[in-house]
Amino acid sequence: MSRIGKKPIEIVKEIKVALNADTVEVTGAKGKLTYKLPDSIAVEVKDNLVRVTRKSDTKKDRSLHGLVRTLIFNMMEGVSKGYVKNLEIQGMGFRAQAEGNNLVMQLGFTHPVKITMPQGIKLEVPKPTLINVSGIDKALVGQIAADIRDIFPPEPYKGKGIRYVGEVVRKKLGKAATATAAK
Repeated sequence: MSRIGKKPIEIVKEIKVALNADTVEVTGAKGKLTYKLPDSIAVEVKDNLVRVTRKSDTKKDRSLHGLVRTLIFNMMEGVSKGYVKNLEIQGMGFRAQAEGNNLVMQLGFTHPVKITMPQGIKLEVPKPTLINVSGIDKALVGQIAADIRDIFPPEPYKGKGIRYVGEVVRKKLGKAATATAAK
């Protein structure tokens, strides 16, 4: 039995969980999320608890058991608290600004990089070198933050680029260090 999958999820009073034939719908203060259940997983809501069970004991069903429980838990967290990913930009002349639903970044390329945010994602740029991506869908917030980071990931020699706040980038020694070591 999945250790995570068999834990019941407690429903907080401001969250509503509705079960349809094959979907789970979670509604809260920040919005509404839906998830289509796999055929082999069953969900029941009883006594202010959500319980996830599997119909068979195949390897695929065992792997989905804990995953579905975690996805439903993340949906509940998202509609009540929301999720935020913070990115920072390091580099001379590198900066970002929000223009409506778009993020425009100057990253040393010949042109500014423009990204349009999908619906459900809120973008804030409190400083030109700080980007806050927030929303209720954990996977979408993480994917958008990863896509922004992939435009100019931190390079290991000078450390410039886009990184998560608190991310440690190990710096490498350049050519000069190897030249002095060879002598």
